[in-house]
Amino acid sequence: MKIGIVGLGLIGGSLAIAFREKGLEVLGVSRKNTTCETALRKGIVDQASTDFALLKDADVVFLCTPIKAILPTAQTLIPHLKSTAILTDVASVKGEIVQAIAPLWPNFVGGHPMAGTAEQGIDAALPGLFINAPYVLTPTPETSPDAVKILKDLITLLQSRFYCCAPEIHDQAVAWISHLPVYVSASLIAACGSEINPEVLQMAQALASSGFRDTSRVGGGNPELGLMMAQGNQQALLKSLTHYRQQLDQVIADLEAENWEAIAQFLTATQRQRPDFL
Repeated sequence: MKIGIVGLGLIGGSLAIAFREKGLEVLGVSRKNTTCETALRKGIVDQASTDFALLKDADVVFLCTPIKAILPTAQTLIPHLKSTAILTDVASVKGEIVQAIAPLWPNFVGGHPMAGTAEQGIDAALPGLFINAPYVLTPTPETSPDAVKILKDLITLLQSRFYCCAPEIHDQAVAWISHLPVYVSASLIAACGSEINPEVLQMAQALASSGFRDTSRVGGGNPELGLMMAQGNQQALLKSLTHYRQQLDQVIADLEAENWEAIAQFLTATQRQRPDFL
């Protein structure tokens, strides 16, 4: 089997490493010659080029570009694919992408490996990145079952945990556990930074430790990625943020009323619920 990968960054490069380790031939396409050269020099891919024609014999092609580039990349790539090729992507939002690409290519299956680091680019690619990480496919009723089966087998090769759901289920679930935390975390950083007393602000910065580091990590990440999450998953994120605001309003009301029993029950409930998400 020949695997094509478009976009040799952290995810694309790590997929290439994983598939080559399993003995599959990997063909990589990047818009930069320097990235192709690095991927070849490091043995991440078997062949690399800036030309989509390299993928004319690929059996499965992974689109690993930034979210906004996925549709135009697919439109440019499709004329180069053989008729039996399976096309998939790795974006963290699925609804709009599946809706746009599925009519263009019958063997398209939306996908999302939930793995990564704060680093970017080909030099950030890692072996084993997807081991035990969730990998979700989002077929529609029209999606080829054979395409889903082949991708599931490849995900098994990655040693990932396979899940399958409708695109809209994926997007709302990811809004809760991935996109909402980015905006909650970013808002935490902004709120702390709005302290007007410079002595308090300086002391808060000096005392910030593991608790603040853990809760602020995703909010201090790549701004471009956070913006693309909001643009690509707007309605699901709005729903999650609205529910979160309502929860905060309830906490504020209980604090103002000195309803310590309600607060204790709230914290006991969240302590009990947290393991269900981990």
